[in-house]
Amino acid sequence: MAGTGRTRQGFTLYWFAPDTSTTSKCNGSCATFWPPVKGPATAGAGVTGTLATITRADGSTQATYDGHPLYTYKGDTAPGQDKGNNLNIEGGVWHDVTASGGAAPAPSTSTSSGGGYGY
Repeated sequence: MAGTGRTRQGFTLYWFAPDTSTTSKCNGSCATFWPPVKGPATAGAGVTGTLATITRADGSTQATYDGHPLYTYKGDTAPGQDKGNNLNIEGGVWHDVTASGGAAPAPSTSTSSGGGYGY
C-alpha cells in the first residue's frame, strides 16, 4: 500500500469527501481547524499523482492532488500523526491523502512513512 502524503514538515495531508475537483466545501470556521494547503505545490520523490490548484471562495489558491483539495489538521500536533483520518465532521468524512490519491484505511496503531509532498 502506498504511504500517506505529508507536508515537507512531516504533517499528514487530508482530503474532504464533499469537495469537488474545483471547489472546497471547507470554508470559514472549518478552514480554521482544517487549514487549506496553499498552492501551487511541488511533489517530492515517488509522488506520481497530478498536482494542481483551485481558487477558493475567499480568492486564495489551494493545492490539489489528483482532484482533491488538500488540507492539514489542527489536531495533528506532531509530524506523522493522522488524528483526522476518517473523522466525520464539518459535513463529511476526512481522509488521509495516499500517494495513489485514494482514501487511506481507517486509523491503526501503526504509522506509515509516505512519499513526501513539497509544501
